[in-house]
Amino acid sequence: MKRFLGFVLKEFRHIFRDTRTLIILFGLPVVMIILFGYVVTNELRDIRVGVLDYARDESSEDMLQDLFSSGYFIRAGELESEKDIEKIFKSGAAEEVILIEPHFGDKIVREKKAAIRIIADASNANAAQLAANYTQAIISQWIMKQNSGIAVPWQINVKPRMFYNEELKGVNMFVPGLMALILMLISALMTSVTITREKEMGTMEALLVSPLRPIEIIMGKVTPYILLSFINAITIIILGYFVFRVPVEGSIILLLAECMLYIILALSLGVFISTVAKSQQMAMIISLLGLMLPTILLSGFIFPIDNMPLILQWFSALMPARWFIIIIKNIMLKGTGLLYIWKETLFLLFFTLFFMINAIKRFKIRLE
Repeated sequence: MKRFLGFVLKEFRHIFRDTRTLIILFGLPVVMIILFGYVVTNELRDIRVGVLDYARDESSEDMLQDLFSSGYFIRAGELESEKDIEKIFKSGAAEEVILIEPHFGDKIVREKKAAIRIIADASNANAAQLAANYTQAIISQWIMKQNSGIAVPWQINVKPRMFYNEELKGVNMFVPGLMALILMLISALMTSVTITREKEMGTMEALLVSPLRPIEIIMGKVTPYILLSFINAITIIILGYFVFRVPVEGSIILLLAECMLYIILALSLGVFISTVAKSQQMAMIISLLGLMLPTILLSGFIFPIDNMPLILQWFSALMPARWFIIIIKNIMLKGTGLLYIWKETLFLLFFTLFFMINAIKRFKIRLE
């Protein structure tokens, strides 16, 4: 027993001397609890709502006042006609539009009935359904409040409609998100592990004494994975279209160009990880834990970013997958062009240049 206890104590000393093991043992659970606790929620907050109020009377304003004072909705602007609905959805300025019919107040008084339409951007099916349910619930509360003491109660017909995904199919939301996750993991993981394996096996030394420059070594390692990852992207698009009926409303050329940019970004990140990691195991840990969880939780893939605390929204802005998912949804589901996604494209370009430049710099330092 004394020998066994001595052996156990020795193992404890080894664990407490290894900072990386301690981070995985104690740091990872804390991070996961905080992330899941704040991110995984069915509640919606700060839903941006555009208003198309043809009536502009006292009743419609009173109803909208109740809606926007509930704490769930933010007024995203006034629309002039139904043509503006698609524009506001494509620009991403609103997730929902409330359409109030002309003479809303007069119809309630004279006919005891009127109509309201709720139009939601269903490119994120879960959030759209929840937003429509919240809106209907608040309108119903307003109707009950107005009907108290009235002999003949009002009847307001609330009609929800979903834009870009009328059937509320979950695959229309998951295919773009899975594309971002798969391309990021495969590209970054394979590149980082491949280069780190060369260092572990000692074959990197042969490359270092060759006439090849650092940029040529990196490009030679990365080029095969660019082509293979691009084939993966095309495969995902084809499967999404033919198997799951996910539409491609926009330009297929623009879609493939954005996929290529994202793949190059992910490969640049993989090269950067390989310059930091000292072993294949460490490269895999960084790639899987450092990329998979943030991509799933903070990219808007599953959980709406607007629901997150402000500090997590800032971290979300550092996730390349967030901007890629916005681009893919806009092209595939909304049919938008570069005019609507140029900001997100610039973010991807910035991340690509950042990781590429830093990877080359660190690679040169290691050579010296």
